[in-house]
Amino acid sequence: MYKLIIRPILFLFDPEKIHHFTFKFIKLSAPLTGWINRSLFQVNDTRLEKEVFGLKFKNPVGIAAGFDKNAILVDELENYGFGFIEIGTVTPKPQIGNPKKRLFRLKQDRALINRMGFNNLGADAAAQQLKRRKTKLIIGGNIGKNTATPNTEAKPDYVYNFKALYDHVDYFVVNVSCPNVKDLTKLQDVDFLEDLLTTLKAIDLEKGKNRPILLKIAPDLNRQQLDDIIELIAKTKIEGVIAANTSSGRANLTTNKDEIEAIGNGGLSGQPIKDNATEVIRYLAEKSNKAFPIIGVGGIHSAADALEKLEAGADLIQVYTGFIYEGPKLVKDINKAILNA
Repeated sequence: MYKLIIRPILFLFDPEKIHHFTFKFIKLSAPLTGWINRSLFQVNDTRLEKEVFGLKFKNPVGIAAGFDKNAILVDELENYGFGFIEIGTVTPKPQIGNPKKRLFRLKQDRALINRMGFNNLGADAAAQQLKRRKTKLIIGGNIGKNTATPNTEAKPDYVYNFKALYDHVDYFVVNVSCPNVKDLTKLQDVDFLEDLLTTLKAIDLEKGKNRPILLKIAPDLNRQQLDDIIELIAKTKIEGVIAANTSSGRANLTTNKDEIEAIGNGGLSGQPIKDNATEVIRYLAEKSNKAFPIIGVGGIHSAADALEKLEAGADLIQVYTGFIYEGPKLVKDINKAILNA
């Protein structure tokens, strides 16, 4: 029903406007529709439970950062069968992000291009939302810097976010690989990352609650850069990696070239980055001899796509663009496929 009726209607409207409309609808309708959604989409089976970096996940399928930036829908999203939810990316101060229009559908490619620019209400607002949450699902906090913060002063932004969310999330994701924020990817410099991750790890040890720290990396990294990531994780002793973020590349698209050029810069997500993301996962898993957990994300539009990520070496997976294109049944299909694999 979603792909035949609901999606065609939703896709008639501007992607960002319909995103906000859908948010409001889910929030307002949850008291009436929550039990229906739970019966339709949840797969409750203890065989799906998985312990990764010291946390027990109800199932291995999560919603990626960017969908619920401000932790507004964490309770309602549980109804759709997710095993964990990642909020953000959050920044210390609220920011409106990049000028609109900044979110684009590539329907032929089952993809999105976005240059949202970390629009969010700030880390303190997210913390307040999470204080009120009822769900017991694992919650991740994806953290970044404010756009106005120079790269040379980025470290305090990440530290602020880490401290603000520390008591309210179960794990952290350090986002330095998003191509939608000016110059952010320059923070993938190994020396900067080693200093930042070591600092966050020290704060975690001092606070004593053991919040796993993951690094989110781009799908466009070459093998030398991936080798550097493996070495960095060994040095800093962070818990894992999310592979991968959106891509700055535009390869293998069937959408008209003029349309792509008219859209301009932004991060590409969805089916076109599926293979790149999977290969990054496979390389990290094999080269490191599975020395650390990996959350696999990028182009998961079917149960087969999800199983491919898991077989490549991912311990958990996340969806976002696939959730938009395929609908909430995708989560149920993936969990059922895992049980039958």
